[in-house]
Amino acid sequence: MNTIFPNKITDDYTSVLVAKWLLICCGLVFLMVVIGGITRLTGSGLSMVDWRPLMGIIPPITSDEWQKTFEMYQSTPEFLKKNFNMDIHGFKEIFFLEYVHRLLGRIIGLVFLIPFIYFVYKNYIKKNDIPKYIIMFILGGMQGILGWYMVKSGLINNPAVSQYRLTAHLIAAFLVYGFMFWVALSLLLPSKNNKSHPWFRITIAVTILIIITIISGGFVAGLKAGKIYNTFPMMGNFWVPPDILAIEPAWKNLFENMATVQFNHRILAISTFIIIIIYCLKIPKLYLSTKIRKGITALIHTAALQVILGISTLLLIVPTVLAALHQAVAMLLFTILLFLCHGLYRERSTNLPKETILPY
Repeated sequence: MNTIFPNKITDDYTSVLVAKWLLICCGLVFLMVVIGGITRLTGSGLSMVDWRPLMGIIPPITSDEWQKTFEMYQSTPEFLKKNFNMDIHGFKEIFFLEYVHRLLGRIIGLVFLIPFIYFVYKNYIKKNDIPKYIIMFILGGMQGILGWYMVKSGLINNPAVSQYRLTAHLIAAFLVYGFMFWVALSLLLPSKNNKSHPWFRITIAVTILIIITIISGGFVAGLKAGKIYNTFPMMGNFWVPPDILAIEPAWKNLFENMATVQFNHRILAISTFIIIIIYCLKIPKLYLSTKIRKGITALIHTAALQVILGISTLLLIVPTVLAALHQAVAMLLFTILLFLCHGLYRERSTNLPKETILPY
C-alpha cells in the first residue's frame, strides 16, 4: 500500500505539471493569433522583408541599422504603391508590431522545446506519448514557415498577401492550438469510460462547422472583403449581391471574389449561430456534469457575442479593435467546443434514459 500510493501522487503531479505547461503554450498561441490579426489590420505584416529565424531576434538598434532596414522596405511593392510618403518614424511603428509577432513565435518555440526536453529527461512524459509532442513541435515550425510563405506573397508584385496562404497560416495556428489543448485536457481529465456520450458526435459536427466558418473568415480577411457591402442584413440593396459570379470559372468566386466570399461568410456565420442555439436547447443538460452544462452556457453566450462583433465590424468598416476581438472570440468559440467535445468524449452515457440517448 505504501509503495503504490506515492506513485499515484507522482503520476497525478507530473500529468498536471505537463498539462499546465501545454496550457501556457496554448495561451501564447492564442496571443500570437490575436497579435497576428492586429499586425494584418494595421498593415504591419509586410514591414520585415527578410526572414532570419535565428539571427533575426535582434531588431535594428543604431540609426544606420534602421536606415538600412528602411531602405530594404522602400524597395517593396507596399512602399512603392501604398506607403511612398512614409518616413522612417512611421516605418518604425509598423515594424515594431511585426517584430513583436515574430518574436512571440520564437518565444513559443523556446517555451515548448526547453520544458519538453526536461520532461522527457525526467520521464514526466510517457515514452508512448513522446511522438505527440514531437508532432506539436513540427507543426509549430511549419506554422512559422507558412507565416513567411504568406508574407513573401506580398513582396513580389501586389502589396497584399495571398488569401490562400493567409488562411492556411491561420488554420495551422488553430490546428497547433487545438492539438495542444486536447492533450492538456486529456492529462487533466483522463477518460474513465470506454464509450463516449451520444452527443459527442453532434458536438464534433458543430466544431467542424465552426472551423469551416473560421476558414471562410480567413478568406474575408485575406481579400479585405469586410470593406465592401457594409450593411446588414442586406448587402447594399440586395439579399444576394449581383456580382456574386463575376469571375470565370465560377468556382474561383468562392475564394477570389470579395462579394462572394463575404456572402458565404454571412451565410455560414448565421447558420452556425442558429445551429448552436438549437444544439444548446436540445442537448439533455439534466444528465450532464456541471462542467459540461457551464460549457454549454458559455458556448451560446460566446456565439452571440461573436455575431454581434461580426456585424459591428462590418457596419463600422473593419475597425482594428473590433476586428481583432472578432478573431479572438472565434478562437474562444473553438476552445469552448473543444472542451465540450473532450468532456462528452469522457462523459458517462449510462446516466441518460433510453429515450433521450439519440437526438435524431
